[in-house]
Amino acid sequence: MLRRHAFLVGALALLLLMAAAGVWKLFLAPDQAEAQGGPAAGASGGSARPAGGGGAGGGRAATVRVALPEPQTFEDRLEALGQAKARRSVTITSDTTELITRVLFTSGQRVGQGQTLVELKAEEQGADVARAQAALGQAQRDLQRYVQLDQRGFAPRAEVENRRAAVAEARATLRAVQARAQDRLIRAPFGGTIGLSDAAPGQLVNPGAAIATLDDLSSIHVDFPVPERYLGGLRAGLPVEAASDAFPDQILRGTISRIDTRVDPATRAVTARAEFANPGERIKPGMLLRVGVVQGARQALAVPESAVLFEGDEAFVYAVAPGGGARGGGQGGAGGQAGSRGAGGGARLVAQRRPVKTGARQSGRVEIVSGLRAGERIVAEGLNRVNPNQPVRIAGAGGGGGGASAGAGSGGSRGAVR
Repeated sequence: MLRRHAFLVGALALLLLMAAAGVWKLFLAPDQAEAQGGPAAGASGGSARPAGGGGAGGGRAATVRVALPEPQTFEDRLEALGQAKARRSVTITSDTTELITRVLFTSGQRVGQGQTLVELKAEEQGADVARAQAALGQAQRDLQRYVQLDQRGFAPRAEVENRRAAVAEARATLRAVQARAQDRLIRAPFGGTIGLSDAAPGQLVNPGAAIATLDDLSSIHVDFPVPERYLGGLRAGLPVEAASDAFPDQILRGTISRIDTRVDPATRAVTARAEFANPGERIKPGMLLRVGVVQGARQALAVPESAVLFEGDEAFVYAVAPGGGARGGGQGGAGGQAGSRGAGGGARLVAQRRPVKTGARQSGRVEIVSGLRAGERIVAEGLNRVNPNQPVRIAGAGGGGGGASAGAGSGGSRGAVR
C-alpha cells in the first residue's frame, strides 16, 4: 500500500515539474532573451515578419523592372484576306469557227489598244467585200444617170428616188461584209500584257475558245469581305494597306474605291474593293493578299505586352505601390528597427494585383482602356517571381524602398551580435 502511494506521489510531482517548465518557456524565456538581446530576439524578429506582413505579403523581396503607362497612338484597323485582280482582264476568243493564218504576238508581250493579235482565214470574206464594192459602184452610176435624165425631163421623179435607195442599200451591204471580214482580225481591246498562249497558225478555233489572256497590270484591284458591323466606318477613299507572302518586304498602299450594294445573307459581310498601284507588275492576278483598313486613330494609355497577364477573359497587371511602413522583423524589437533604418527606411514597395481592361495591340504594346492611371509604376519584367502583395525591389534603385524588408532581417541579426 505504501509503495503504491509513493508511486502516485512521484508521478504527480513529475507532472507538476513539466507544467512549470512549460510556463517558464512560454512566458519567462522570451522576455529574458529580449532583455539580453540574445539569439531569441533575432529569431523572433524573423518569425514575426509573416504575421506582420499579412499573408501573401510576406517573404523575400523580388527584384523586378518597372514601366509606366504612356500615351500612344492606336489605329482602328480591320484585317481581311482578299484576292488580287488586274485593273482590266480579258480572255481573247474568236466569235466564229475558223483557221488561224497568222499569230502576231508572243507570250508575255506588252501590246497596245487596237493592236492586231491573230488573223483568221478570210478568203470568202474578201470576195464578199469585193462583190459589195462592185454593187455599190454600179448603184451610184445608175443614180447619177437618172439624175441627169430627171434634169432634162425624161425620167420620172419616183425612179430617181428608187436609185437613191439602191445606193443606200448597196452601201449598207458593203459595211456588213466589211465587218464580217474584220471579225477575221482579232485585236487587243486595251493595252496590257499577253499571258501564256499555245495559239499557232493552222489551228482551228471555235467561238468562246481561249486564244490568249490579256491583263492590264498597271494597277490591281483587291476584293475583300467586311463584316456588316463595320459598315458604319467604311467608305470610299479610306486608306488601305496590303501585303503578300510572296513579297513580305513590299507594303502596298491604296484606297477603297468601291463598296458593294448588297450584304451577303450567308456570311453577313459586304464586299469592298481596294485599288493599289503595281510598280514593276510584281503582284499577279489571283494572289492572296492580307488587307488592312485603317478606320481612324486615337490616343490611349499603353503598356508593354510583357506586363499584362491574361487569365481567361480577364487581364491583370502588378502595380508597384507603397505597402506601409518598413516593419523590418515585424514585432522583433529594437534590433529589427535598427536593421530597417540601416536598409534605407521609408515605406516598402509591394506588388498589387490590379485588374485592367485591355484594347488593341500594336508594336509590342497593349492598350489599357481602364484600371490604370498615367504615371503608375507596374511590373514589366519579373512577373514569374511575383505574388500578390509580395514585397518587391526595383532593379537599379540602389536597394532603397523595396529592399526595406530584407534590410530589417539583417538589422535584427546585427542586434543579436551586439
